[in-house]
Amino acid sequence: MPLAEGSKAPTFTLEDSRGKKVALKDFLGRNVVLYFYPRDDTPGCTKEACSFRDLSKGFAKHDAVILGVSPDGGEAHLRFAEKYKLPFVLLSDPKKKVMEKYGAFGEKMMYGKKTTGVIRSTVWIGKDGKIVKHWAKVAKAETHPEAVLAAMDEAAAK
Repeated sequence: MPLAEGSKAPTFTLEDSRGKKVALKDFLGRNVVLYFYPRDDTPGCTKEACSFRDLSKGFAKHDAVILGVSPDGGEAHLRFAEKYKLPFVLLSDPKKKVMEKYGAFGEKMMYGKKTTGVIRSTVWIGKDGKIVKHWAKVAKAETHPEAVLAAMDEAAAK
């Protein structure tokens, strides 16, 4: 279920790849692109992360920080980030509590079967801590970051 645009983003504190606690409140006054993905170093997740990486300068123009969240631990995140030279923070949510708050964990269809797992999704949180846009189910991981940046570009042009 999509999060309501204009509502306050659920708060969270998670650990990054080096065990440092990172909280949503740390980024008040900046745009936050919070994207949820199933697993480090898998084909779809790698394409999505590399696309966010390749567009990172565009996001920086909107004073946006990119945060990737998966159930993977810090070591996996560190290897993934180093292997693909990811310039943004990856956060660990092993108990999937933050994912549940954001609708990024639950029932989904995979290869025609219902299953429970991480739902690839993205939330754009504005500088005021409110949800600007929620992509509840990302269909094409590789091109999705382009859609997020296009939404930011469009909002900035208004």
